[in-house]
Amino acid sequence: MTEAITTTTAGDDLEALRRETEAALAAATDLRAWDAVRVATLGRNGRLTALLKGLAQVPAEQRRERGAALNRLKAELEAAIEARRAELEQAALAARLRAERLDVTLPPRPTAPGTAQDGGIHPISRTVEELTAIFGAMGFAVAEGPDIESDWHNFGALNIPEHHPARQDHDTFYLPPGPDGRRPVLRTHTSPVQIRTMLTQEPPIRAIVPGRTYRADHDATHSPMFHQVEGLVIDRAITLGHLKGCLIDFLRAFFGIRDLPVRFRASYFPFTEPSMEVDIGWNRRTGELGKGEDWLEILGSGMVHPKVLANCGLDPRVWQGFAFGMGIERIAMLKQGMTDLRPFFESDVRWLRHYRADPLSPPSLAEGV
Repeated sequence: MTEAITTTTAGDDLEALRRETEAALAAATDLRAWDAVRVATLGRNGRLTALLKGLAQVPAEQRRERGAALNRLKAELEAAIEARRAELEQAALAARLRAERLDVTLPPRPTAPGTAQDGGIHPISRTVEELTAIFGAMGFAVAEGPDIESDWHNFGALNIPEHHPARQDHDTFYLPPGPDGRRPVLRTHTSPVQIRTMLTQEPPIRAIVPGRTYRADHDATHSPMFHQVEGLVIDRAITLGHLKGCLIDFLRAFFGIRDLPVRFRASYFPFTEPSMEVDIGWNRRTGELGKGEDWLEILGSGMVHPKVLANCGLDPRVWQGFAFGMGIERIAMLKQGMTDLRPFFESDVRWLRHYRADPLSPPSLAEGV
């Protein structure tokens, strides 16, 4: 390519240079070969550059015509060289894409346990999945609502009187008053979603309400923000027998203990009548569930209070129902043998790796949760 071209006429050497350069560009299969052609043609010591430098030795009467021909050839070769560069870059990109193609529908490759790439489901998220799977099999739907609630949805509609301790500032997070003069509240339970469900949905109703709740409390077993799940059933002729059967089946399925002892104790909640605390059998000394002669309180429940039904526009002479609620962190701690609530929110990678759940193994009632 760098050998001098001998010609007998003014145009032969230019035409030969054009043909040879185009042939060399066509033969270049990668950018390195392309660059060699570019330098041999347009570089400081390139063939076309040498012709332009030799223009001074051309007779004066031919110089103008020769210069115009050289400039035309230069423009044409520059365009051809640039076009070939674009073609080679596109071909290189296509080859790279073929070589690096990844099938995103394939499952991820297994990694060694505990490695940085080894992800997992947070215990709270997995517990919500298990709750949803169990109650979903019973015909419950998941209901959701806002974290910031009105005083009426959070307290008034639930038959909680003005003097109830839950309404005090030291127990509840209040926000600045709204246009009506009432202070909105960070919901202290997910019960307001039960109210919203009864106001917007015609019975029969079967709903569970998992979500965040907020209370001014913080220690080894309490957090200012924690998760609850509440359940609501509204239908005709609902009885305590339905409530007991539902909760016994749930607790035995969740903890995986077929004969888990379950006890119902009379209690008091403003929004249910009658109300009951639910206990499960455990061994106080060893902490083992289903063993020993001790009892551990785990959730609250009861028949929906007639005033709550009436507040939602339901005739308590026609419709009856039951409700229940429990802390998601609490039942997760019992199932996993945890003793402290605070690590749930501390983002300790070691703790998360220990208690994480496999993201590729969703809860299944057939296999046990």
